[in-house]
Amino acid sequence: MILKFLRLLKILRVAIRYGLDEIAISGLDVPRTSRLMDVLFFWRDISAPRGVRLRMALEELGPIFVKFGQVLSTRRDLIPADIVEELALLQDRVPPFDSNLAIAQIERSLGGHPDRLFATFERTPVASASIAQVHFATLKDGKQVAVKVLRPGMRQSIDKDVALMHLAADVASRLWEDAKRLKPKEVVAEFDKHLHDELDLMREAANASQLRRNFADGNLLLVPEMFWDYCSSNVITMERMHGIPVSQTERLIEAGVDLKKLSSDGVEIFFTQVFRDGFFHADMHPGNILVSIDPATFGRYIALDFGIVGTLNDFDKDYLSQNFLAFFRRDYKRVAEAHIESGWAPKETRVDELESAVRACCEPIFDRPLKDISFGQILLRLFQTSRRFNVEVQPQLVLLQKTMLNIEGLGRQLDPDLDLWKTAKPYLERWMAEQVGWQGMLERLKAEAPRYTHVLPQLPRLVHRALSVASEPDHNDELLRTLIDEQQRTNRLLSFIVYFAGAFIIGAVGLRAYMHWRGVM
Repeated sequence: MILKFLRLLKILRVAIRYGLDEIAISGLDVPRTSRLMDVLFFWRDISAPRGVRLRMALEELGPIFVKFGQVLSTRRDLIPADIVEELALLQDRVPPFDSNLAIAQIERSLGGHPDRLFATFERTPVASASIAQVHFATLKDGKQVAVKVLRPGMRQSIDKDVALMHLAADVASRLWEDAKRLKPKEVVAEFDKHLHDELDLMREAANASQLRRNFADGNLLLVPEMFWDYCSSNVITMERMHGIPVSQTERLIEAGVDLKKLSSDGVEIFFTQVFRDGFFHADMHPGNILVSIDPATFGRYIALDFGIVGTLNDFDKDYLSQNFLAFFRRDYKRVAEAHIESGWAPKETRVDELESAVRACCEPIFDRPLKDISFGQILLRLFQTSRRFNVEVQPQLVLLQKTMLNIEGLGRQLDPDLDLWKTAKPYLERWMAEQVGWQGMLERLKAEAPRYTHVLPQLPRLVHRALSVASEPDHNDELLRTLIDEQQRTNRLLSFIVYFAGAFIIGAVGLRAYMHWRGVM
């Protein structure tokens, strides 16, 4: 309890020093309170912009607050633009922890000293972040690996600091006039979830394994292999990747990498992850992306750090694909209709008004290269439009929005003349054709085949049971409801089979007629 109290005192001291109280009440009409703060804390210097002061305060408070600032920097729908831009500067600025602590962590987690587990182990970390740091090593079979070690005591420290954040958010939601729109409690809850997910390094290893499998048959993206015998929730060991950081364009040019192809490949990788897999790397800043210069994989992207990934269900993918295609075709009416049909905009929303607002946001960016447009500004205007029409911000798409901004920054570095629309449109059109055409239906039928083979032999028995129950009015109501549900599912299955059989017959007849016509001709 004493430690929590001391931690709270430190947080208050830092908050006062950097004028976070002034930031908090800036949206309130409380001039007397503001003047009182100026008198009480006359000694402090708060002449720097509020975004700068907030960033410096988070850095002084330590790794957990740095990570919180990074998460806040993704919420352009909730946080003012000047603060977001400053918080976006919070990258891996955390000093490394003692290598002896890293060795002790490895020994506890993997059951052996690094000198015994590995042929070589470099005690000096190669990278350090707010959650973990990385050491290079070599397995006994000669494979070069990277060992990622969780900072000791992180869970306890996080639980204490996040508990204080929840308390502060609760107080702010009660006193802050703008809290209903900015949702401080929801923001802290989202941060809490992502932070605890990142603390389980086995989850990161599993994410990497899934992404590696998704791109195993392609020639676009390389993902390090995980060595599961050297992985735990606190330590993971992965293949060491060699490449040039994607931000070092001069080195890439010297190595002979085609930057235009690289930028185009980046767009395809993004849309493949989102629309084909519904599973995407959600922390694609330049520090996590390398480019291979190995002759066997020359010019391919290399992805690192898989603590944050995003997932989309079939509904999200379908909705997004419709919206993207409508944007690319400048069909703003369809964009407005999709928002209302999905329930994201109220049913009473006028289509023509929402259509006009979306057109005003997006029309200025078409037929212009990436260097002349800004997704950040577009998203900001779209969020402002969303608030005007009471469009609900979908939590599952926040990471996607953040990733799009990362892609924008990456594209600007590699090929400022990239025409994003022309690059992405063919891919989306091809994906939509695969989803709604015969190929998509056959793929879904193939995926559902095991369920059908299980249900089809039961149809006669299910029908007989349903008829028997229907003839016994005193039968147990709960059983009756269960059988009715089963019958409804069976009816839906039969409808699908009839539909598919009919479509097959019509297709066969059409094909035969066509072949006959060709023969006559």
